[in-house]
Amino acid sequence: MLALGVFVIGTGEFVLAGLIPLLAADFGLGYGAAGQVVTVFAVTCALAAPTMTTVTAKWPRQRVLVTAGIVYLFGAVATALAPTFGLLLAGQVVAAVGTGLFIPNASVTAAALVSKDVGGRAIAAVITGFTLAVAFGAPGGTAIGALYGWRVTMWLAAGVAVLGVIGVALFIPRSTGVADTGGFRQRLEPLRDRRVVALLATTLVAFTAVYIPYTYIGAIFSPATGGDGVRLGLLMTALGVAGAIGNLVAGRLVDRYGGSSVVLFALLWLILSFAVIAFTHTTYGWSLTAIGFYGIAAFAITTPQQHRLIARDPAGASVVLSLNQAVLYLAIGVSGVVGAAGIEVVGAGSVVWIAAALAVVAIALSMLGTPWNPRRDTPPVSPDADTSTAESLRSSSGQVRS
Repeated sequence: MLALGVFVIGTGEFVLAGLIPLLAADFGLGYGAAGQVVTVFAVTCALAAPTMTTVTAKWPRQRVLVTAGIVYLFGAVATALAPTFGLLLAGQVVAAVGTGLFIPNASVTAAALVSKDVGGRAIAAVITGFTLAVAFGAPGGTAIGALYGWRVTMWLAAGVAVLGVIGVALFIPRSTGVADTGGFRQRLEPLRDRRVVALLATTLVAFTAVYIPYTYIGAIFSPATGGDGVRLGLLMTALGVAGAIGNLVAGRLVDRYGGSSVVLFALLWLILSFAVIAFTHTTYGWSLTAIGFYGIAAFAITTPQQHRLIARDPAGASVVLSLNQAVLYLAIGVSGVVGAAGIEVVGAGSVVWIAAALAVVAIALSMLGTPWNPRRDTPPVSPDADTSTAESLRSSSGQVRS
């Protein structure tokens, strides 16, 4: 049910880029002006994730998730009914608040529902909702919008959101909670940890690199698709399917080798995939292969990064993950700016080399946040561990085994 909720919210987020031409035509706007809906959504999410998580920190996770789903639902309905572009933006602000609250808390809840040694797989299962949103939700929503209008897409998103809210209310135990870390200033205490800051910086730079090819997928692969929207949709689907596989495999590898090693391997794979795209983006068959190769690495980073942050600060896991989510949305915005500038300077076909350079920087930042033993990001809790430590780990990462 958590994965379904992430799928719905992820579809509502990623489909916006595909609906921009329809919004521009409907409201009589230029493409750039209509594109501000993506900027508004991302910025609101970046602000809402840590703020709303702080406000709801003492709530049971079920209540937090249901509230977030309802807020998103209201935003989707308001968007579907919006008579003007200004009111549409207001609806998306509401939807983004729900998104910023739901996503990090879904991952924390998943980790809290299972034993510590399968926490990576639990987080990966939830994050799979995002990859499926990229693979099927966004292309499908774009196609439906093209055939029946963008409002129908938003109504469908709202309808599935209702199912997600009901499912979370029924299946997530009411008693599930996480450790409370105190007031707002105390909740920002993790930022005093150099390694936490390094991990958040890794998220920013790594996902800026990841999202440059995704944001400008149409421009980069234009020689292969010839501007055909169906071909582009198939590329997006291949990306999402490969991403789902990469995410699930990463979850298992995290439980075995630790998050730090998986992030390093994924970033190295990502750099190689950018090189493959640079040499194959003009031929459609090879482009399908290249986009799949890239998708595996791109979506294999999220789960180990979240796992590393939870392991680094178990008691403040929900707050740290909300900060991570805020940084991720910031990366989406930065990727648009960097990618646009890069296309002007080096061209669409070569902009992936800028992404590759950013991935190299991300590796350096990741090493700053790596503990001395990268195989395990946190030591196991021994039978004689103090009660407060055990309780903190139990509340954030699942039941601690003796």
